[in-house]
Amino acid sequence: MKDNRSFFEKLTGSIKMDESEDLDIENTPEKPEKVGPNGEPWFDGEPEEGQLTVDLYQTPTEIVIKSMVAGVKPEDLDIAITRDMVTIKGKRETERFIKEEDYYHQELYWGSFSRTIMLPAEIEVEEADAIEKHGLLIIRLPKIDKNRQTRLKVKG
Repeated sequence: MKDNRSFFEKLTGSIKMDESEDLDIENTPEKPEKVGPNGEPWFDGEPEEGQLTVDLYQTPTEIVIKSMVAGVKPEDLDIAITRDMVTIKGKRETERFIKEEDYYHQELYWGSFSRTIMLPAEIEVEEADAIEKHGLLIIRLPKIDKNRQTRLKVKG
């Protein structure tokens, strides 16, 4: 079955409205209620958390995750690793002395962010390494070598 949605519709999850469908403008509330993915209402009091963008690729020996974390101090990053999952959390602080009404454009993301990534292969947690240089976070995760063998000596 062919998916006839446009690239934008696939990317955002939006749907194309049929031209024959009429919008009921008279019954549309003036301020729409924010609704989460499960249909539960979101409350304005909750701080919004951004999702970190990443590149993920593998080589024969390791899995590499790259992400732009410009403006975040390395000590403000929290990276939790298991054999099959990585969670990256952090917070990018804004300059507090600038008034909201003084902005012409405000497009950069400020605040908390996180990302949980399911890995395509199991990794050696103890040998993982993370570096940050010029705003680019690089996490290297060595894959478990399932073909590696060792000899055990039997103790008597």
